[in-house]
Amino acid sequence: MKIKFYGVRGSTPTPGPTTVHYGGNTVCVTLESDAGKRIILDAGTGLRVLGQELMHVRQPFYILLSHNHWDHIQGFPFFIPAYIAKRQITIVPGVTEEHAPDAILKQMLGSYFPVPHTTLAADIQVVPQAQDHWHYECFDIQRCAMNHPGGGSAYRIAADGIDVVYATDNELNPPGLPVTSFQQWVDFVKGADYLIHDGQFVPDDYPLKHGWGHSLIKDALLLAEQGAVKHLVLISHDPDRSDTALDQIAADIKRQNRPFTTILAREGLTLP
Repeated sequence: MKIKFYGVRGSTPTPGPTTVHYGGNTVCVTLESDAGKRIILDAGTGLRVLGQELMHVRQPFYILLSHNHWDHIQGFPFFIPAYIAKRQITIVPGVTEEHAPDAILKQMLGSYFPVPHTTLAADIQVVPQAQDHWHYECFDIQRCAMNHPGGGSAYRIAADGIDVVYATDNELNPPGLPVTSFQQWVDFVKGADYLIHDGQFVPDDYPLKHGWGHSLIKDALLLAEQGAVKHLVLISHDPDRSDTALDQIAADIKRQNRPFTTILAREGLTLP
């Protein structure tokens, strides 16, 4: 299974000269099995780039959403396959408090976007999953509730002998009672090959932003260590974090000599 990153930024797109290396598109990640089957994780602005790459691909598209905040759905109106007849797109929404599974489509209502979703040529189905464990093609999928305002879902996905956990926008140390405790997260990620986890905040951010639904990098590192994962991939980079600042964070983590590798996600990165 291959992992590819098309968008890695949190909160809002950040184009510009200070974000060229890591990229400014909001979150979108793909998992592709050895047999060529694909899952798309989230639909931030990175989805537009993915759509350009896949516009001639005729296999069905399967999109897993973590939640409905802007930076996780705003790329869908610009996803070229949605405008092509006979393309099949299945969208599985995250479990959120507002119970709005079709929010990704309603953002295309006339007040917000000039092309209504009802005019899209593709066959688009929104399919909520009632269970926390299911299968799609060769992928085994498990779901866990994120600690984030409004709710949302993290996923553990296995295929080809590789386990990937995707937990963006997840506050490991929220100010109130967590929906999912730290120990429950340790159990959920235990032994994963890749833990793709929210790493938006550093300690200087926290006095103002504690409770905003994102993790301190040090908490993600602790989770990776206690969960005995092989590789930690930090994602949802803060929009104010420049390439230089992210490089410094990467260097600081490398000096800690932890028992797993840590990677700061960047656009175009493919793993392994």
